[in-house]
Amino acid sequence: MIRFNEEFISQVRDVIQSKDDVQTLELLKDLHPADIAELYQTLNLDEAEYIYMLLDPETAADVLSELDDDDRKKLLSHLPNELIAQHFIQNMDTDDAVDIIRDLDEDEQEDILSHIHDMEQAGDIVDLLKYDVDTAGGLMGTEMIVVNENWSMPECIKEMRNQAEEMDEIYYVYVVDDDERLVGIFPLKSMITSPSVSKVKKVMTHDPISVKTDTPIEDVANDFEKYNLIAMPVVDSIGRLVGRITVDDVMDKVREINEKDYQLASGLSQDVESSDTIFTQTTARLPWLIIGMIGGISNSIILGKFESGFVSNPAIALFIPLIGGTGGNVGIQSSAIVVQGLANGSLNMKSASRQILKECGVGMINASMISILVFLYNWFRIGNSGITVSVSLSLFAVIMFASFFGTIVPMTLEKLNIDPAIATGPFITITNDIIGMLIYMGISSALA
Repeated sequence: MIRFNEEFISQVRDVIQSKDDVQTLELLKDLHPADIAELYQTLNLDEAEYIYMLLDPETAADVLSELDDDDRKKLLSHLPNELIAQHFIQNMDTDDAVDIIRDLDEDEQEDILSHIHDMEQAGDIVDLLKYDVDTAGGLMGTEMIVVNENWSMPECIKEMRNQAEEMDEIYYVYVVDDDERLVGIFPLKSMITSPSVSKVKKVMTHDPISVKTDTPIEDVANDFEKYNLIAMPVVDSIGRLVGRITVDDVMDKVREINEKDYQLASGLSQDVESSDTIFTQTTARLPWLIIGMIGGISNSIILGKFESGFVSNPAIALFIPLIGGTGGNVGIQSSAIVVQGLANGSLNMKSASRQILKECGVGMINASMISILVFLYNWFRIGNSGITVSVSLSLFAVIMFASFFGTIVPMTLEKLNIDPAIATGPFITITNDIIGMLIYMGISSALA
């Protein structure tokens, strides 16, 4: 990746300002589309539009695909739909085109599609828009080389050459039967080593790894990682080949999912960027802050119920941060492990009971060790047997509860088809704070 210095950016702006087409293209000619997309962030819309109009259509389409969602929306809102269709969409793979068109409203989608001259491409885009964005169908493209299992080798090679003219990259050659069902992959090595074989079916690799159109993105990503794939065919419910997914598409989608999960875990209710407006960032943060405020008020009410205990034994208040902090940390640890397991497929609902027992076992060991250490510390420092025992017992109970709660909550959310990542954030911390205070104050009142 190129890091642009101020001198280069200033030079680009100067040639844009002077409308020097030749010099502008000279500055951009050695830049990768991703670098031009990065340069876009330093330009205003008029400057960006000027550059895009100078680029050849294929490069412009690649640059548009590299832009982040917000920058892309701003640029597209500045351009006429006919230009978007003919300068960008027509020069994109269908999966990239769908990603862009999907973010537009229905009227804009129809208008852009009506300006695409290639009716086959427009039809493919319309078909792909029907799939859920978080499934294999919503991620796949239709550009691929397909041969029939009954073709002869000369026929196969000729057809492959014809199809390859429309392809930017060739990952695999897929083999179908007469009903368009996926039956194998044609090894390119066979063109060299077995040129005289009578039929494609004689040299193809049978039963390739594939996914169905309704397969969730998380499962697709797991398959790519498990089998070290660079592309994967997508089939419909009866096994007909309908598209392919490439590893770069999966990486982009996984990154988006991880960013979303991270923001949920951090207490953000929607996807935000540092460049978003104050209002957008405030609406994303405020809901969980209000919930946290309610949790804090609830804790103050609980503590107020035990005010007399603080008067008779002020040392009880010293350990409130310890109880709350430990419970929150344990809960987040447990939920993070479960969420990670659910995401990568190593944990499922069938193994839920085993995971709960494992976390309870880990929780018991952790609770015992921490309780003993705190007991020894308090015994030599305070000497008050009532407080020493109550703090240690409370810690043991809080850690056990947090381990169980942090495990069961994400599993329950997964069962309800709610993103379990929400469990690793403020929800776990706030709940453990409240329950932890109830446990601590109850035990302290009885023993201290």
